[in-house]
Amino acid sequence: MNELESLFESFKKIKVGIVGDVMLDTYMWGTVDRISPEAPVPIVTVGKKEQRIGGAGNVALNICSLGAKAAVLTITGDDEDGRFLQEMLEERGIITSYALSSANRVTTNKIRIISRNQQMMRLDQEVTDDLNPDDENLLIRSIQRFITREKPDIMILEDYNKGVLTASVIQYAIELCRQHHIIVAVDPKRRNFFSYKKVDIFKPNLKEALEGLNIIGGEINEALLNSIHAALSEKLDHRISLITLSEKGVFYRRQNSGAIIPSHLRNIADVSGAGDTVIAVATLVYAATKNMKLMAEIANIAGGLVCEEVGTAAIDKDKLLKECKRLMG
Repeated sequence: MNELESLFESFKKIKVGIVGDVMLDTYMWGTVDRISPEAPVPIVTVGKKEQRIGGAGNVALNICSLGAKAAVLTITGDDEDGRFLQEMLEERGIITSYALSSANRVTTNKIRIISRNQQMMRLDQEVTDDLNPDDENLLIRSIQRFITREKPDIMILEDYNKGVLTASVIQYAIELCRQHHIIVAVDPKRRNFFSYKKVDIFKPNLKEALEGLNIIGGEINEALLNSIHAALSEKLDHRISLITLSEKGVFYRRQNSGAIIPSHLRNIADVSGAGDTVIAVATLVYAATKNMKLMAEIANIAGGLVCEEVGTAAIDKDKLLKECKRLMG
């Protein structure tokens, strides 16, 4: 067994909690043959409907696909979509006993209508208000129970601006993880961008980082990215920046060490869910090795691989290992 095989085998020993916005991704596939006589819009004849786990649930799915143990800590709506989503998570081996439902919420369902691999329309069914104080306290207590009982190695805070990760939930989760020496990784969004202080891995995409810092982007180079890391570090006091650069690859930095890892040539079909894969792979590799460069290299390969699939898709462990061997030697 070589070093990469040993690394991938070690994922089985890692337990991960994912806190954040879990959602359904619904895909309706069809054909377009004519325009509606009622309005100047295409008529899509639906031939297939598929529902997938999305949002923070897709991060958990990626964690499980790599052989580690995953639990979701969230609040969905007390509705049919929420119950169906819980069944889907459990069928895939994801722990849901710390996930909650509330009559005050609606389970997020992103409905995409697709013809000839081209998205025609997206319908979002959701509530994006912050959790009310009662639901917020319930989630905080659930996080406390999870950490006390399960003793996870990693907590991933996966924010989609749907209201589950409030400032109080974020602050409490990070502080509790620090007390228990748990690695904390964050995939942030704009609303609470600077609430994620003192975490181990902060993983925005470049657009989110530029917007959060009010920086006008220029040529993507190490000078720009180093300045972004310095500005983020001043505000967040975090350990590692891992910034995804779309087709340019990823950038990582900690103190005086960092670099751009260029992307590998791919047949890109869909970028949705790639960030979920990147943070899942990155945190597992980092937890197993504490090697920041290796973390960025493998996460970069994984993010490219899932972009070859249409729609949200979890990484295939065997395919990723094979590709890492091919590209990394």
